[in-house]
Amino acid sequence: MPKIPRDISGRELAQLLDRYKYEVARESGSHLRLVSIYQNKEHKITIPDHKAIKIGTLNNILNDVAEYLKISKQELINELFK
Repeated sequence: MPKIPRDISGRELAQLLDRYKYEVARESGSHLRLVSIYQNKEHKITIPDHKAIKIGTLNNILNDVAEYLKISKQELINELFK
């Protein structure tokens, strides 16, 4: 069972979230704004465009995405980082 990676960049995370139809809507400074429309509901998240996202920030992003997709965070981690 994969764990949350400690060295993933913001761009890498954005590419992984592409499978859930997240697209970069805009870039502002050192942040990326991603938007997804899933089951007719729009979801927006902001992720830092850093070389390595801090583990707490990444954990919060994954919690938010899992809640939006209505799956467990561990299931999301398994699908993204297998």
